[in-house]
Amino acid sequence: MRPFLMDAEYAVFGYLANALWQVPLVFAAAWCAARLMRRNGAASEHRIWVGAMLLEAAIPAFRLDASRLLREALAVFLPAGGTDGGSIRIAMATGAAHGSDGLRVPADVLLGVLVAFAGWAIYYAARIGWGIWRTEIMRKSACPISPEGEAAETWRGLSAVLIQSGRRMPEFSSSPAVAGPVTLGLWRPAVLVPPGFLERLRPDDLDAVLAHELAHVLRRDFAKNLLYEAASLAVAWHPALWLTRARLAESREMVCDAMAADAVAGRESYARSLLRLASMVANGAPARTLHAIGIFDANSFERRVMNLTKKHVEMKTVQRIGIAAACAVLATATCATALALRVEVGPAKTATLGMLDSRTQANPKVDVITMKSTSQTMPVYPQEAKSNHDTVEGPVVLAVTIGKDGAVESIHVEKSLRADYDQSALDAVRTWRWEPYLLNGEPTEVDTAVTVIYSGPHGDK
Repeated sequence: MRPFLMDAEYAVFGYLANALWQVPLVFAAAWCAARLMRRNGAASEHRIWVGAMLLEAAIPAFRLDASRLLREALAVFLPAGGTDGGSIRIAMATGAAHGSDGLRVPADVLLGVLVAFAGWAIYYAARIGWGIWRTEIMRKSACPISPEGEAAETWRGLSAVLIQSGRRMPEFSSSPAVAGPVTLGLWRPAVLVPPGFLERLRPDDLDAVLAHELAHVLRRDFAKNLLYEAASLAVAWHPALWLTRARLAESREMVCDAMAADAVAGRESYARSLLRLASMVANGAPARTLHAIGIFDANSFERRVMNLTKKHVEMKTVQRIGIAAACAVLATATCATALALRVEVGPAKTATLGMLDSRTQANPKVDVITMKSTSQTMPVYPQEAKSNHDTVEGPVVLAVTIGKDGAVESIHVEKSLRADYDQSALDAVRTWRWEPYLLNGEPTEVDTAVTVIYSGPHGDK
């Protein structure tokens, strides 16, 4: 159980340590890409921020092995010849795992970080669940209302677009829990407004409200928002992610503004309605309802109004392709940089015993210094690779911590060769045993690097 926990601690600490600098890097790249894409419309900008949020959550969990990628790329053009077998050699270095300049963290610190992060993740997930439950209670307790007069005509006309798109008609209700119109509901969408809100609206403002909320329903923004909350849970503590989420919400509202403006009296009229609606809820608005999506969800009215009123110039196809290519290059460079400069986390040094090099075709004899092997099983050459004539040559470097009892306490791949070769080495070395190493007469944990060298049939290295 403890080796599994140690691996989990290293993984969590490595994720958090890399997220500290990788998330701001992705945000900066997304900001540049969004600036480039701004002329292409709010929808393109919104897609960039969605992609940035997903990358910020995912990149800290991945690592890039450039040498392995190069080998696999060369294998496509220079496939290995048919082989009927292969050989394995072992090298072992006690002390810090060589081949890694990673961050060394004491086990107690790792355990503390793992417990704190698990507690925070549970709290944040419970908070999301609580918000969903409260939102559903609010929807069920709202009073259904039926738009009348011009409001009814506007509602029917805009709802026809939903029906044509295969969406369900949303419920229309009033609730004192909201400060302005909002959209919520996963399976049964609903539009909520404050009591008496419709009666205070001008006809063109009413059109703007209904068009904007139905745009959210059409885009399924409520469900998407829940997905974004869940996807970014692991890095929701990071200030750069907060900025990303704010930009995502702002661009989402601009997309719905554009859809609503095209559905009613035009952009300039819609912009004036937006300003009047903002003034109606500016004084003493209740606290924001979790997970409800509304016309006032993003606090960016100035840019939204400017985006609506500025003159839009249609971009040429060549310009679109050029900007898209530039954004693709920027994204690729950002991801490659983040992965190539990843900080690896390993166990803290506990003892340095020197170097043992035992490269034989038989089971290695680790019997020098005072570390004596009691059980070592030779890795099994991947049979499927031999059968399919898909063998490769090279080392798999394993970072191993030998516990006080001489058993493998934790193990992970420090340098990969290929998944099947990595697993072969892990399966064998995980079972190895040594006599406990004594430091001042006391059993002591030892860090080591075990290198399993896989060779083809053309001779040993």
